[in-house]
Amino acid sequence: MANEPDRRPPVRGDFRVWRRLTTRWADDDVYGHMNNATYYELFDTAVNAHLIEATGTDIRRLPAIGVVAETSCRYFREIGFPEPVDVGLAAERVGRSSVIYRIGLFQGAGETAAAEGRFVHVYVDAGAGPGDRPVVPLPDVVRAAVEPLLPA
Repeated sequence: MANEPDRRPPVRGDFRVWRRLTTRWADDDVYGHMNNATYYELFDTAVNAHLIEATGTDIRRLPAIGVVAETSCRYFREIGFPEPVDVGLAAERVGRSSVIYRIGLFQGAGETAAAEGRFVHVYVDAGAGPGDRPVVPLPDVVRAAVEPLLPA
């Protein structure tokens, strides 16, 4: 069908910036592959490390902070310790107050991702209390850091 999403595993060329993250012994479960929760830790680390480096600021101190509104992961093959993971990052959409990221996890020399994550940040007023945080526009410094992640 024409309206169905592309379900193929992403390839390295689908991502705009890269980060190499190490794996740890504790990342693997009793079956010898990476624990599902660790995939989400890698997604979170890649997104926030990029924001910190690209903005040159402590993003936790901005007047608006990105909170995770949605995450998902598609698994294509197993990865785990001791090999490092190459993490590719791209933006699927940059809106007025949110960013949808695509994250690819690659291990070894292959061109096809072992896993693909979707990670949605919604920006809220950092000064408001938890549970009472109104949605606000992306800070300019964040917008400048994420727009280059959009497809060319």
